[in-house]
Amino acid sequence: MVTLLDNTTANANSESLKHETQLDAQVPKKATQLFGEISVNGIVIEESEILHETQNHAASTPGDALQAAAKALVIRELLWQEAINQGIEPCSEDFPDGRHETDKDAVIRQLIEQEVTVPDATESECRRYFELNQSRFRSDPIFEARHILLTCSQDDKEARASTLVFAKDLTVQLSRDPDRFGELAEQFSDCPSGKVGGNLGQLTKGTTVAEFESALLKMREGTLSSNPVESRFGYHIIALDRRVDGDILPFRAVESRLKAWLEASSWSKAVSQYIGILAGLANIEGITLNGADTPLVQ
Repeated sequence: MVTLLDNTTANANSESLKHETQLDAQVPKKATQLFGEISVNGIVIEESEILHETQNHAASTPGDALQAAAKALVIRELLWQEAINQGIEPCSEDFPDGRHETDKDAVIRQLIEQEVTVPDATESECRRYFELNQSRFRSDPIFEARHILLTCSQDDKEARASTLVFAKDLTVQLSRDPDRFGELAEQFSDCPSGKVGGNLGQLTKGTTVAEFESALLKMREGTLSSNPVESRFGYHIIALDRRVDGDILPFRAVESRLKAWLEASSWSKAVSQYIGILAGLANIEGITLNGADTPLVQ
């Protein structure tokens, strides 16, 4: 038996198909632009360029990253235009990692080398900075510490809460009887150091996770952490057995590093001032560069 399609149903399906075809034929709306038009002396910085550049700028928010990317491209365009105006021919260099400098990067580098010069930092300047900032030139402190590590997954809130309760209980026990630290470390610590009473040996900057190191810096020699220290691994109960604070390094030991830093700092400021001058003379639309309103070389 042949079943024929009901005319009502056929008409409805026809109207539906017609409607869907009309929808498919419509041009989709253009996505909303993230920026108004940004240009440097009439040369537009395309939004696609800004989005691509964003990956090179770490920031606390996507909006901040976009702003940083846009400013970087505006500065690059400023320098590129100035290099072209001065007739600089590219002299590209090869990098140690095998990369080859692009012509655009080359002329920008050559422009900066030509226009920005800073004097060498003298020994007296280095010594003066050293004497005024001696706290920056200390050797790293050394710690001798033990710990009991109680591991738990960061994602398991219930396990993390119960582990913290247990860690606090152990901390109370040890505050009453510190001599049991080795015994309890061997019994409960999830770190291999538990087999030797939790002993971690000598610790210096960067040898432990940040939370552990921060706790050590606040502790006095011969004390126990008043509360369990949380890290991505779980909870640590720390005993600081010995602490050797760093000494101020002799000037000669840091002179070359200090000289390089002072010269790099001066160069960075000089480049910023030079960019400020170019920005002040240019017609920049859609974004404001910091310092562009007062392009003065100090």
